[in-house]
Amino acid sequence: MTTLTLTPTLPPIAPLGIGTWAWGDSLFWSYGKDYGAEQVETAFFAAIEAGITLFDTAEVYGLGESERLLGKFLQQTRQPILLATKYMPLPWRFSPNQVRDAVKASLDRLQRDRIDLYQIHQPVSFLISQQTLLDTLAAEVQAGRITALGVSNYSATQMRQAHKILADRGIPLAVNQVPYSLLDRKIETSGVMETAKELGVTILAYSPLAQGLLTGKYSPETAQNPVMGARRLDPRFNPQGLQKIQPLVKLLQKIGENYDCTPAQVALNWLMAQGSVVPIPGAKTANQAQQNAGALGWALTPEEITQIDLMTRSWR
Repeated sequence: MTTLTLTPTLPPIAPLGIGTWAWGDSLFWSYGKDYGAEQVETAFFAAIEAGITLFDTAEVYGLGESERLLGKFLQQTRQPILLATKYMPLPWRFSPNQVRDAVKASLDRLQRDRIDLYQIHQPVSFLISQQTLLDTLAAEVQAGRITALGVSNYSATQMRQAHKILADRGIPLAVNQVPYSLLDRKIETSGVMETAKELGVTILAYSPLAQGLLTGKYSPETAQNPVMGARRLDPRFNPQGLQKIQPLVKLLQKIGENYDCTPAQVALNWLMAQGSVVPIPGAKTANQAQQNAGALGWALTPEEITQIDLMTRSWR
């Protein structure tokens, strides 16, 4: 299996991770109703067994429950795991001490003494500047509580600024976590992708299956069935939106037949083919984790990559 390295201080990983927003979250997802801790635990171990070792969480996912679940699961394995979490710069967090307290709280929930990859969740500067925030986190790296630093939802300009602040402290900017899928290719035209490649920053692609739209599960015929959770806010799940993406889903199905793969696996493989891109699809069950892992270990042909590219350029 091909691997990549986010920074020299982190171990190599498969070019695919697992996003854990839905682990413990009942506000946007149906945790505690349609699935629970037992199901996400099986997803965790199925992912590891398939060679996936990057798990991305955040302090706000399930109000800390996602981190607590991961902390519990980590105690049950000796497999090296690259654990990524995120700090949300909320308005009342305006001092370096409060940033340090947030790092400690995540460490406590994760039952770890070091966070592999710590990311700033949003480029928000209410009462604390990016300079102060990044300097504080750089000090946490130097103190040994964080191994590598990244950002999330940063524009090209914001990413360049963060890269410079950290470079002045001798610390590389490891990742920018942004939405990226065949139905959301804006980073290719906004300068984010180009800047990331220039600076040596890896793109962590969240929502790489467009919340399931690229799986083939949703179609105009099923549109009368109400979607739940975060999908209720997405107009792409209405009949018109689903009709629009059907040609793409059919193309993914057709290409997938060449590899005995699903449309979702083809969509994830296309993202990985872009270079320095690590998709982090969600997985609430063992089966979903195994399905995600089916995107690894093979590669689309240049012709297939181009064919998919041409069909999805309207989403750039």
